[in-house]
Amino acid sequence: MDYPKDQAPGAPVRSGIPEHGRVPKYYAVKAEIDRLVDELGEGAPIPTERDLSERYEVARETVRQALRELVLEGRLRRQGRGTVVAGPKLEQPLSLASYTEGVRRQGRTPGRTLVTLERFPCPDALAAETGLTRGEPVWHLERVLLADDERVGLESTYIAVDRVPRLDGEFDPDSSFYDYLGRQGIGFGSADERIETVLATPREALLIGTPPALPMLLIHRVSRDTEGHPLERVRTLYRGDRFSFTVRLGG
Repeated sequence: MDYPKDQAPGAPVRSGIPEHGRVPKYYAVKAEIDRLVDELGEGAPIPTERDLSERYEVARETVRQALRELVLEGRLRRQGRGTVVAGPKLEQPLSLASYTEGVRRQGRTPGRTLVTLERFPCPDALAAETGLTRGEPVWHLERVLLADDERVGLESTYIAVDRVPRLDGEFDPDSSFYDYLGRQGIGFGSADERIETVLATPREALLIGTPPALPMLLIHRVSRDTEGHPLERVRTLYRGDRFSFTVRLGG
């Protein structure tokens, strides 16, 4: 098989063209719009569906399908009644580093909006997963994640009240929770993490500001402190069109 000499290493082989060479019409239009996106640059509006259908001589539904896939892939984003070119995805490292550190490394400004901060007795499922004691008081901290004021995720953190008894009075919800724990003399030792793709619930989609059909990356994390004691359980939803994850592997 011959490969284009200018093909990017991470691009689909032969740009996703099947071996029999018959390319679906929407995919050919998608490839054309993708090239147009590179020419326009971040934040630029793209032509209307009608203009694109006339330009490529295809039905508007064909254009609509191509645009839908480019939105899901994060190449485009909806803005008001139009569609504009999206910026590059945020790369979040899979490590014990905080969300704040990951976003700042890419020159973006992290932020958070508090949804709820409540306390309740630790239920059986949470106790079994974390090693906390059933019935002991736990905090639930839920926040919308921001990058340059754009809503990009939703995070729920569970931690024993005994570890941070003054969380509701001392903690700034817009700041890094890990920085706060560090000031309390609590360090991270290890964590187990699991990633899956999901669709947001209607409530989650409303909080993040996305359509319910947009794929999400869901990360579950159970952390322990430097002495191996249970520390936190985190459930974080990241927009699939705005995030990718990186990890460095050693031999």
